[in-house]
Amino acid sequence: MPETPDLPEPTPSRTPLFRALPAAWAKLPANVRGAVFVTLGGFLLILMASLVKHLGKSLPAFEVLFVRFLAGLIVILPLVWRMGIKIVHTRKIYLHATRGFVGFIGNMLFFFALIHISLADTVTIQFSRPLFMIVIATLFFGEVVGLKRGIATLVGFGGILMITKPFGEGFDPWALSALGGAFFGSMVVLTVKLLSRTEQTVTIMFYFGLFTTMYTFIPAMLTWQTPTWIELALLILTGTLGIIGQGLFTHGVGLGEISFVIPFDYLRIVYSFLLGIIWFTEVPGFWSFSGAAVIIGSSVYLLRTENRKKAEGI
Repeated sequence: MPETPDLPEPTPSRTPLFRALPAAWAKLPANVRGAVFVTLGGFLLILMASLVKHLGKSLPAFEVLFVRFLAGLIVILPLVWRMGIKIVHTRKIYLHATRGFVGFIGNMLFFFALIHISLADTVTIQFSRPLFMIVIATLFFGEVVGLKRGIATLVGFGGILMITKPFGEGFDPWALSALGGAFFGSMVVLTVKLLSRTEQTVTIMFYFGLFTTMYTFIPAMLTWQTPTWIELALLILTGTLGIIGQGLFTHGVGLGEISFVIPFDYLRIVYSFLLGIIWFTEVPGFWSFSGAAVIIGSSVYLLRTENRKKAEGI
């Protein structure tokens, strides 16, 4: 009987790259993964803001805003369908409507500012929301701020003055629109905190998309201008980037510790400075850089102080 030739031993199959990468990603600390999501989400949101600024040169701001909100509503509808119609049941419809209204006003003011003043200054002023939260907490909830937090808040508002230059020749009244957007953005955070005590995230997102779309419908129709095919594609891209960017940011905050991941969100200011220079040839001046540094420093200090208070149960 002839001998059977020895067969070579099977070599272990290599793990495909598409399997190795998810495994390596899962091994990373939650803080690192959260920071990556926040960083990527922030970049997409600045791309969205840049597209808003670009489209605002040829299309009405309300039209761009309407598509932005409508896209958010369309994206959330399949999730509502999958989870069942009961997910939209709420006893706080008036609070949802309020959240939608302040979100509509805040985004409207933000869009107007994007169109009329530099991308870097608009985005930087938006990051003054922690400063407004301190003021709101003090005036409406009787919270004791303390000397250090009070000084940090005043320093932060000083950074806003550096950017807006209200007492100089370089003052642009549209900077007030950016400030208003930051204030109403703070009100959105407040209403979300109140809603999140009893409402699920999908419920909050659905009603936000519903009410903001309703609020923008009439002004959008009154100012509607038929977009070109390229403008229509960019409008759809604007809405998509906004939803994906916000989703990545929210997921990143949920993954990591807020005190660790939130500072990465300030990279949005860096992105806005770079895209402002490259895309719109907006070269920030000394006061824009200085104001941004002051706002970032004071806001990060306030956020870390707030998280420390929560950790200590104060």
